[in-house]
Amino acid sequence: MSESINSGFTHRTAILADAGVGLSAIDLIVLLTFVVVTVAFALWKSRKLGDGSDFFLGGRSLTWPVIGLSIVAANISTEQMVGMAGNAAGGTGLAVSLWQLVGSIGIVLIAWTLLPKFLRAGISTIPEFLEYRYDITARSIMALLTVAIYVVVLLTAVLYSGGVVLRTIFGLELWIGALVMGLLAAGYTAIGGLRAVAFADLFLGTALLIGGAIVFFLGINEIGGWASFAEANAEKLHITLPADDQNLPWTGVVGGMWIVILYYCGLNQFIVQRSLAAKTLSEGQLGVIFAGALWLLVPFVIVMPGLMAHQLYADQMATSDEAFPTLIRNLMGPGLRGFMFAAIAGAVISSLASMLNSASTIFTMDVYQRLIARGKASDKMLSFVGRVTIIASVVLSCALAPMLDQPRFGGVFQFIQQFQGYIWPGVVAAFIFGIWVKRTPKMSGSIALVLGPIVYLILQQTQSSGDSIAAGSPDGLHNIHYLLQVLISFAVCSVVLAALTLAIPLSEPVQLPIREEIATRTEKKVYLAGSLVILAVFVFIAVFW
Repeated sequence: MSESINSGFTHRTAILADAGVGLSAIDLIVLLTFVVVTVAFALWKSRKLGDGSDFFLGGRSLTWPVIGLSIVAANISTEQMVGMAGNAAGGTGLAVSLWQLVGSIGIVLIAWTLLPKFLRAGISTIPEFLEYRYDITARSIMALLTVAIYVVVLLTAVLYSGGVVLRTIFGLELWIGALVMGLLAAGYTAIGGLRAVAFADLFLGTALLIGGAIVFFLGINEIGGWASFAEANAEKLHITLPADDQNLPWTGVVGGMWIVILYYCGLNQFIVQRSLAAKTLSEGQLGVIFAGALWLLVPFVIVMPGLMAHQLYADQMATSDEAFPTLIRNLMGPGLRGFMFAAIAGAVISSLASMLNSASTIFTMDVYQRLIARGKASDKMLSFVGRVTIIASVVLSCALAPMLDQPRFGGVFQFIQQFQGYIWPGVVAAFIFGIWVKRTPKMSGSIALVLGPIVYLILQQTQSSGDSIAAGSPDGLHNIHYLLQVLISFAVCSVVLAALTLAIPLSEPVQLPIREEIATRTEKKVYLAGSLVILAVFVFIAVFW
């Protein structure tokens, strides 16, 4: 979801850094202690791991609390901590919370449906599933697209934002700041693999939520209580926006958001990889449901603080993107400010580590092992290739990151969003038909993966000159909101795949591999936990409708 929040990211990261200017000696001690303890603990927990699945999937030994907190830490970064708060303060209000709320529902449904299938098949990567259902071509296309997007787009953008923060605070050159962040994340990822990343996220995810809660309660206290806050922000405390809203219209939420959520929560390697590393099906399911439950805190620890900042300090903010850091600057004293900056910096590093581990896993297992080594590489060799891939990814991304400082890119958010929209529709269509339409022919996977980006590109080209891709006005088809463009692209892919299924259906359904040691039956406690999360989402929506 962090890729899906409409706001100016370049200015946002600079403002975030401004909140840390003037860090005291106590703040710096807190910051450094937090980083050292987190990395040391992560490496200690992964010290006994071997090669192969141990490196890429943590020995398939992760438990539900680790999985849940790791997903939260990987998901929440500066896009949420500053972007969602800025969106709320700038006019979108509480409605921006829908990205996390719909995500909570989506991740529960995925825990009940997709996760059992993936764990039962024993896959290491999402593209691997496409080979079992379709063919090696589909697997290769998705693997190459995913690695390219992770390295060239997502890693580059996160490294740039981290470099901007360090440049503003410490005066470092942008490329040096990006390199510092990149090497720190790459270091413990290359040494400890997914297990190190997941256990580091225990600290990072917890710190993010605790820090946000502190900001929330300090803001409420400053305002004079919840009643005063609710009265002053009555117009912004609504979860739905009209169809002509340019940021997040209800039509886009109903029409296309579910496609983004299905991809992000169920088919995105750096989120799903934690679930694939679960000790049992139940642990994996409870882990992602736990993440969905924690996402319910986002409206309180991130979005509402944005409204509080606007109410308290509107005259101090040049733009709405200054909302969250303005609260930090005004309400947090020495020590707490250092802790908050550590949490935000940790969010950047956590996202980097997650993407590096996932890019490494996909390249090693789907490209090197399957296409180059033809399945003959040893576990030791696979781990070596994985570590080399991590270092190479960091070097390439660090080289590309300074380019985003150029105004022609129009901000990091736009840079990210333009590419993410190309992968969502085709991938979701390929998996939906591959899993639930048993007779869909094998060529369909590759066709969907290629057709989705083509259709989305055509729709993108119809945008008026100068329009943001993440917004659209109702004055013509050339300004369709990007979520509706995603829906149209998905619909085209689905129609084509349906036609292929009717014209040349498979004679027999494809038989997927089975891990006999993994139970396929979802336990009652998993259904109960997931139902409570979904109920909580609907209660929240009803209260703030």
